[in-house]
Amino acid sequence: MSDKNSDQSKTPGLSEAEILNTEGRFAVFFRLFLTVILIVMVSEFLGIKKIPMGPGAVVLLPMLYAVIIGLFITPDLLGKPIKLLRKAVSKDEIELAGVMVMLALLPLGVKYGTLVGPNIVKVVQAGPAFLLQELGNLATILIALPVAMFLGMKREAVGATVSICREPTLGIIGERYGMNSPEGTGVLGTYMMGTVFGTIFFGLLGSFATGTGLHPYALAMASGMGSGSMMTAASSSLSMAVDPAMTDTILAYAATSNMLTGVTGMYSVIFFGLPVTNFFYKKLDRLRNR
Repeated sequence: MSDKNSDQSKTPGLSEAEILNTEGRFAVFFRLFLTVILIVMVSEFLGIKKIPMGPGAVVLLPMLYAVIIGLFITPDLLGKPIKLLRKAVSKDEIELAGVMVMLALLPLGVKYGTLVGPNIVKVVQAGPAFLLQELGNLATILIALPVAMFLGMKREAVGATVSICREPTLGIIGERYGMNSPEGTGVLGTYMMGTVFGTIFFGLLGSFATGTGLHPYALAMASGMGSGSMMTAASSSLSMAVDPAMTDTILAYAATSNMLTGVTGMYSVIFFGLPVTNFFYKKLDRLRNR
């Protein structure tokens, strides 16, 4: 297929239903799924890497490799000089991938939902420290939203700052606004930044957080922010920086905290985070327009 014909096949104006329709677009689906499988295979082959740094270590996970590989194979980067790659991963595949993110998150949403029933006793017994920690994630609204709007972001700022934007938030924003909306662009941007830099940042933070004087168990509880990769990086680094006898307890606190954040985080964003973000956005937008 010539480049001209390839350009004519781009369909940026399609609705989500039309994008997901396989009729006449089977090749697009096949190329996307094949690309994803290859990226996953390469990422899993590379495995988990730990780079010693100071008293702790930076933990590099397969998810990070997958994001970086996916970033570089787009038409705007390696696709420009490599014609074959541009045909395999074109604008059509990228457009389909954006819609498929929402579908891929639905099983994860079901998983978080099923955690509520079996673990309701554990959630209650955990006490207010575990249950209220999710409100800390919502502090991004007060800090990041004004900064995002000052930098010129519009409705993208709502999706980008409603929380730390992990999987539950992706599902909520995708269901409410659609992943191709400005809000979807914002939440995906924060999610990708967290995936690329979050594990490195929290890995270092876990190593040096002991210098704050806070109890290691409190720091372990703070490691569970709703992201498996970030939690692993933070708690692993923290456990390496303290008494080895605390390792098992630190990992247990971090895992429990992460699970409860996944359970409560979805509801805190739905009933508190999103309404508050929209409220402050309207107020700040009026002030900016003045």
